Amino acid sequence: MQADDRKLKLDAEAILSSRSLTDLALARLWRDRLSMIAIGILFVLTAASIAAPLITGWLNVDPNTTDASASKYLPLFSEGHPLGTDNLGRDHLARLLYAGQVSLFIGFMSAFLALVIGVTLGILTGYYGGIIDDLVNWIITTLNSIPVLVLLIVISAVFKPTAEALILIIVLITWTPTTRLVRGDTLSIRSREYIVSAHAIGASDFRVMQVHILPNVFSLMVVTLARNIGIVMLIEAALSFLGLGVQPPTATWGNMLSKSGQFITKAPHLMILPGLLITIVVLCLYIIGDGLRDAFDPTTTV
Repeated sequence: MQADDRKLKLDAEAILSSRSLTDLALARLWRDRLSMIAIGILFVLTAASIAAPLITGWLNVDPNTTDASASKYLPLFSEGHPLGTDNLGRDHLARLLYAGQVSLFIGFMSAFLALVIGVTLGILTGYYGGIIDDLVNWIITTLNSIPVLVLLIVISAVFKPTAEALILIIVLITWTPTTRLVRGDTLSIRSREYIVSAHAIGASDFRVMQVHILPNVFSLMVVTLARNIGIVMLIEAALSFLGLGVQPPTATWGNMLSKSGQFITKAPHLMILPGLLITIVVLCLYIIGDGLRDAFDPTTTV
């Protein structure tokens, strides 16, 4: 019996050793029920936002059409308006769906662009060091020394606060932490034996960074991306509260939340629903980030 158990254990170890890090990470993530539930909820909300034209067409509602007869904050489950209306008689469900398109687009695009900039500069500065490292660190120190609120006000005064301009603003203030994290990992990786061996056989710097360094910071990239999307969505909501976000009539969950504060006693659903959606999405992203971190941890067992 002991021999059979030992053989099964050895077979399991052999199977695990033959699988790639990505395969093992996906297997660990699949066993993480909380992360999988968060991924499912995020997928449903994203799919519903993308399918907003189909859903609103089927319900025969429009996000920007006002209805004078329904301008008194119709409550939830009103006839023709499943989630009620706002103070202008616009269907709240339609606005939430279309606002989700903008908010999620800002979140995903801003986090992705900040990640690309941060990873690129982090690898370059960590690998080459010298004047490149000094220059990038000087830029990071300068940006971090300026109060974020002042920086946002100045940039928003120059650029019209459209969704595209807001993405640019957020990218300018969110790439620096990623650069520092990737730089630290790259400094550790570049002195390892396989990097030295790659140089010895004539590998170019670009190939070393592409083949040997980038895959080693991939897990950090994935976790950072998941968390940064949530952070960006909170930044967008904060900017909308300050009047620096995307301006109406274009709806985002952030500006819907900020504009509905004055109606909280008369129509609480106008404030509760967009705030709830932001909370759910950000919470899901943080859970997914933690799940990805554990999944890519080599000390975690399947």
